[in-house]
Amino acid sequence: MADLRRATGPGRVNLIGDHTDYNDGLALPMAIDLGVSVEWQPADGDEQTLSVTSAAFEGRVELPIGPSVPVDPATVEPPWARLIAAMVTVVPPESGGTLRIDGTLPIGAGLSSSAALLVTLAEVFGATGSPWTIASVCREAEHRCGVPVGAMDPLVCAGGRRDHALLIDFAAMTATPVPLPDGADIVVVDSGRRRSLRDAPYAERVEECHAAAAVVGPLGLASPSDLAAVHDPRLRRRCRHVVTECARVRGTADAFRSGDLAAAGALMTESHRSLAQDFEVSTPDVDGLVDRLVSTPGVLGARLTGAGFGGCVVALCHAGALDPGGIVGLTRPIWHVVATDGTVARRSR
Repeated sequence: MADLRRATGPGRVNLIGDHTDYNDGLALPMAIDLGVSVEWQPADGDEQTLSVTSAAFEGRVELPIGPSVPVDPATVEPPWARLIAAMVTVVPPESGGTLRIDGTLPIGAGLSSSAALLVTLAEVFGATGSPWTIASVCREAEHRCGVPVGAMDPLVCAGGRRDHALLIDFAAMTATPVPLPDGADIVVVDSGRRRSLRDAPYAERVEECHAAAAVVGPLGLASPSDLAAVHDPRLRRRCRHVVTECARVRGTADAFRSGDLAAAGALMTESHRSLAQDFEVSTPDVDGLVDRLVSTPGVLGARLTGAGFGGCVVALCHAGALDPGGIVGLTRPIWHVVATDGTVARRSR
């Protein structure tokens, strides 16, 4: 029997810089110590079916594999199996077999469970290359499911660095480690509102940014003075978020390097206001959670993390300032996350 293959990949939390990756902008995420694990037992012989189970969902899905099998991942049922079907079409495994999925990363919480899954699947199915190459493979799988994401999530899942955030420049295709300041806690709080980018107006935001970029060029490279050329007020707000968000990413990276936690926290909170008002991807419950966090002693700043429309909030705190009982009335999960290596554990063969 062929050797069992295993891989484990981390999720990510984006400290600042959302909806900038597909706009040639900047972001500052980090890989975290919650993740997704897969085990693939390749079949002997020429078996052409992949049998998939997930600890998070009931049932078993049988996926056909091979270049001659026409499978549209966006039509696969149940929906949780679509990303797996997409990766099978992007990086076809050499045989069928049994695939088992487990992990500690909550689904639909804005911590990149999808990217963590795709990075681990790419690993066990034999994809090789730099983190940028792996991110491109994973992004293609998302696109085949009808979700026009950028490269940030799989990039940091594949290439994070312990105790560092990654300052990513998507125009220059660079990722520079930025040390996390001493005395800082990164805390993730679940808003309790789940979302799927397939069902949220994520694609609409992408199209709005593309429409604004047709006027001023890539939004991540635009300047505040370019905003006046965007006459549609809705598109101008989208453009303003991206332009100002890239400036906030630079400022936060500088604040981390100098150890100025107060400045970094203020920029994170300002980022949330921009995401809520200019980009309109927050929700009342997420806004309320951010307000409660920033009014808690020892919390320096907070913002939604990820694409929005629900999910989690990330807070920058003084060490030890926030624990599960530290927010009055909070009953949602809370995680003190550690910046971990993004490199996926090598598969066993």
